[in-house]
Amino acid sequence: MIMATRTDTQTPALHVADCHDLIRVHGARENNLKDVSVELPKRRLTVFTGVSGSGKSSLVFSTIAAESQRLINETYSAFVQGFMPTLGRPEVDVLEGLTTAIIVDQQRMGADPRSTVGTATDANAMLRILFSRLGQPHIGPPPAFSFNVATRTASGAMKVDKGKGERIVVRNAVYHGGMCPRCEGRGSVTDFDLSQLYDDSKSLNEGALTIPGYSMDGWYGRIFRGCGYFDPDKPIRRFTKKELDDLLYKEPTKIKVDGINLTYSGLIPTIQKSFLSKDVDAMQPHIRAFVERVVTFTACPDCDGTRLSEPARSSKIKGINIADACAMEIRDLAEWVRGLDEPTVAPLLAKLLHTLESFVEIGLGYLSLERPAGTLSGGEAQRTKMIRHLGSALTDVTYVFDEPTIGLHPHDIQRMNDLLQRLRDKGNTVLVVEHKPEAIAIADHVVDLGPGAGTAGGTICYEGTIEGLRASGTITGRHLDDRAVLKETVRTPTGKLEIRGAARHNLQDVDVDIPLGVLCVVTGVAGSGKSSLIHGSIPASADVVSVDQAPIRGSRRSNPATYTGLLDPIRKAFAKANGVKPALFSANSEGACPACNGAGVIYVDLGIMAGSATTCEDCGGKRFEASVLEYHLGGRDISEVLAMSVTEAEEFFGAGEARTPAAHAILGRLVDVGLGYLTIGQPLTTLSGGERQRLKLATHMAEKSGVYVLDEPTAGLHLADVEQLLGLLDRLVDAGKSVIVIEHHQAVMAHADWIIDLGPGAGHDGGQIVFEGTPADLVAARSTLTGEHLAAYVGT
Repeated sequence: MIMATRTDTQTPALHVADCHDLIRVHGARENNLKDVSVELPKRRLTVFTGVSGSGKSSLVFSTIAAESQRLINETYSAFVQGFMPTLGRPEVDVLEGLTTAIIVDQQRMGADPRSTVGTATDANAMLRILFSRLGQPHIGPPPAFSFNVATRTASGAMKVDKGKGERIVVRNAVYHGGMCPRCEGRGSVTDFDLSQLYDDSKSLNEGALTIPGYSMDGWYGRIFRGCGYFDPDKPIRRFTKKELDDLLYKEPTKIKVDGINLTYSGLIPTIQKSFLSKDVDAMQPHIRAFVERVVTFTACPDCDGTRLSEPARSSKIKGINIADACAMEIRDLAEWVRGLDEPTVAPLLAKLLHTLESFVEIGLGYLSLERPAGTLSGGEAQRTKMIRHLGSALTDVTYVFDEPTIGLHPHDIQRMNDLLQRLRDKGNTVLVVEHKPEAIAIADHVVDLGPGAGTAGGTICYEGTIEGLRASGTITGRHLDDRAVLKETVRTPTGKLEIRGAARHNLQDVDVDIPLGVLCVVTGVAGSGKSSLIHGSIPASADVVSVDQAPIRGSRRSNPATYTGLLDPIRKAFAKANGVKPALFSANSEGACPACNGAGVIYVDLGIMAGSATTCEDCGGKRFEASVLEYHLGGRDISEVLAMSVTEAEEFFGAGEARTPAAHAILGRLVDVGLGYLTIGQPLTTLSGGERQRLKLATHMAEKSGVYVLDEPTAGLHLADVEQLLGLLDRLVDAGKSVIVIEHHQAVMAHADWIIDLGPGAGHDGGQIVFEGTPADLVAARSTLTGEHLAAYVGT
């Protein structure tokens, strides 16, 4: 066999296919982008920086990633596209060189109580197959180990012809499921505090019921008076056992009242159907308060909170059942799986072990598979989504990350950096929106947007290397090497908030005194127990206002004015000045343009094609009917007021004919949190993550409380914005408030009066107080991971 050998030493000409090494964006105009053009190198790690609201997400997610996903969706048949979300083409002139985009964002996982870490990552599916193959005693196929599948039985007759004539055979079939029948796979049962449902010293006609929406003046009164099950004039405490049972527990029953067919149902079934079937976070505040006051959720006594039926828990592998496996910390479960030597299921074990080891590698080994997905923080949810991509054989893919270091201790950031670089080194393009200097430092290419936020941003301020960014003079470049200094003097506490015997989740019987009247920072590695200590262990009587990481909800009709309650005093001021009803000045009520129903645009549904949105011709996008715009306050109509920036509106409502103290106070709080550039009528759907976090903070600042708990308020904030946040925290403390901050940002730690550090590790390796004291003492001792990193940060 003759082997051909190459004798020429010249470099071969570049193949035309290798020329496509750039993603080209020209003329991007999504949201606040101002005709942006940029060229991004493929198979490199590009970091996008800039102040919150400068246009980073608009360029990366709303333009590049959105167009990539839209083009991929178009490759499917029209039938398949009918089941997929319809995506419109972004506002951009040219997009070239796109590859398949995989988006790993900060969106929380669904808060459905049936969704767990195991179900969200397919680890549970693999465990179910494993137990169905190896579990003893054998109880059935994989669904027999699923807490989302109930056991069903069926019976019936069928004709069978086996060559000897037809005969009828009766068959009984059992379809095994693993759901606990009592709690229906939820792991908890509800218990009602009846004293919170009614005042038993009163009769129904005297207003005994204290349930929101229940009034004897409407349909409920007609039903209770006409049902005949009890006397509405008799105090509830004098009801017989039968009458009380009918009032509380009677199943829906058809009744006739005054010739009208109605349905009577007991209070408990009605509350379960109307209130408890909804996500608690989606409820109106007064409904949520009622549910939290009336309903207690306790572990199901039949399954001990495991969600699984007795047969599912009886099948074991080496003494461990599937409930025990899901309750283990993932790093311990990985060790257990590693010890299973079963050649018959070797491929399954290898895949399961890889998934579990990916959790450990990404810093989530402290989680358990039974952990409800809705309880994960934004950073934990984002890293959980990364699991399925770590071992992927795909290359030449564009991975898009939205602040992957959120919720990470400085100790964990290097691990995340290594993962991003590994994805790049496999031949992928990695695009990262980020604020942390440690993450920006690993970039091959940096794109800095700005110079400001909102209408003051939307342009490319710098594009190039990290060294060039430092010398560029942009806001990011100037602040990149900022390092906070320890305060020379710290405030003296005015009291203390005692926590005793805290044992929630991984806390190990913790006793701690949280100082009041100062800025107290609670820190520690991810999973060390910070949120369990603060959100789960502070007594309910402490009068605490908590600003957590849950995203604010809102449709395209919601805006900063409606979310903060600013629109109410504005409407009343307009109504008073013009002698008309306040409802006229709401685009969601009587004042709405009839052509577009107050949306400002006309939406045309084109089926599988992207829907078309055109500005309403009747109102010109102003959302109000013409007659409403004839009413003025201070020389402006309502649409002109809603088009103002927060700073402009604060001045407008602060003096003169339009002076409205209630509106001015809300606008002042928005300016305090650094949102002065926002338009008050701007849809919430266009706000960035950092802007939404600060909008929520501004809203909670109005609540009258002495203690504020802030959960990672620096999330989504640029280095320059962190300075403004520290000033705001100082003003709150100086005004007599106590501020407790759960935070990883070292600038906030250095600025604290008192630090509580949890650890030393995560999961069962954490849950202890490893340091209490001033930042200076923490730096001097260097006895914890936080102390070491903070000492390096402040340069001591």
